[in-house]
Amino acid sequence: MEIGIDSFASAMYGDNNTLSSVDAMEQLLQRIEFADQAGLDVFGIGEHHKKEFLDSATAVILSAAAARTKSIRLSSAVTVLSAADPVRVYQSFATLDLISKGRTEIVVGRGSAIEAYPLFGYDLRDYDALFKEKLELLLQIRDNEFVTWKGKFRPELNDLPVYPRALQEKLPIWLGVGGTPESFIRAGSLGLPLMVAVIGGQTHRFKPLIDLYREAGKAAGFKPNELKVGLHSPGYVGTTTEKAVEEYYPGYAELWTKLGYERGWPPVTKGKFDGLIDDLGVLIVGSPERAAEKILRHSEALGGVDRFTFQMDNAGLTHKQLMSAIELIGTKLIPLIRKG
Repeated sequence: MEIGIDSFASAMYGDNNTLSSVDAMEQLLQRIEFADQAGLDVFGIGEHHKKEFLDSATAVILSAAAARTKSIRLSSAVTVLSAADPVRVYQSFATLDLISKGRTEIVVGRGSAIEAYPLFGYDLRDYDALFKEKLELLLQIRDNEFVTWKGKFRPELNDLPVYPRALQEKLPIWLGVGGTPESFIRAGSLGLPLMVAVIGGQTHRFKPLIDLYREAGKAAGFKPNELKVGLHSPGYVGTTTEKAVEEYYPGYAELWTKLGYERGWPPVTKGKFDGLIDDLGVLIVGSPERAAEKILRHSEALGGVDRFTFQMDNAGLTHKQLMSAIELIGTKLIPLIRKG
C-alpha cells in the first residue's frame, strides 16, 4: 500500500492565524520536500477558490515542489474538472510531468466545494453533465495526440494536437468520489483508479460502493489489478495516541464546527470526535502503531486499499507538528504498513 498526504495549502494556522501567505506557501513546499526525503509515496494538492486556502493553482504549487523533490509522486487532490478546460488541465499536468520526470498524477472530481462554478461561469444545474463531458474529453486528450471531439460546454476540436505530451505514456488519472453510487460505477466502467474521500462516519460503510466499482470494472473487461482503490481521510500521527488527540482535536473541532454552520451539520463535540477515532471511525489519529493498525483494518474492510492519504493541515496544526507527523509516517508508520 502507498502512503501519502493531501494538502489544501491551508493558510489558517499559526499564532492567531497571522501566518502570511508567503510563509504558509514556503512551509508547504518544505513539507513536500521533507515527505520526499522521509520516503512517503505521494503528496497531493487540492483545489479551492477561497481565502483560507492557497491551492487555486494546483499545478503551479506541484511544479515548485517537483523542482525540490526526487522520488515522491505529485498529484492533484482533486482537480475540479467540471469548472476547468480539459485541454488546459492536460497541458498543465503534462508540463508538470516533464518537470518531475514522470512523477505526476491527476485526481479529478466534481468538487464538494462549489465556489469554482460561479467563478468560471458554470451553472450548478449542469453539475454532473459538465463532469461527464469534460472527463470524456480529458481521457481522449490523454490517450491521443490529435483530438476530434464535440460537446455541449466547450468549442469542438477538429483533429487538433494538444501539446506538450506527458513523459508518462499514460498519465495516471484517478477519479475522486464521495458517496454517489453513479460515480463509483463510472470509475469502474472506465477502468480508472478510484480515490474515495471519507470525511465522516465509519469507513466500512463504503464497502458496497467500492463493490459497485469493482463489479462495473469487471463487467467492462478490466482485470482486478487494474482497478486500484485509494482512500483519503483526515488524520494525524503523533508520538503517542494521547498526544496526537491532544494536538489535533481543538483545531479539528473549530474547523468542522465552522463548516457545519455553513453546510447544516451539527457542531463537533468531544463525544462525537471520540467516535470518529475509534476502531471503525474515519479519523486516523494516533501513534504510528495505532494509525497503521487502523489503516490496515480499513483496507481489509473495503476489500483491499492500494493507497492511503492523510489530510492533516486543516486542524490548526503548526508547521513543526506537521513536520513531526511526516517523519513519524515515514520512519515508523510506513514500515508497519509494509510489514502488514
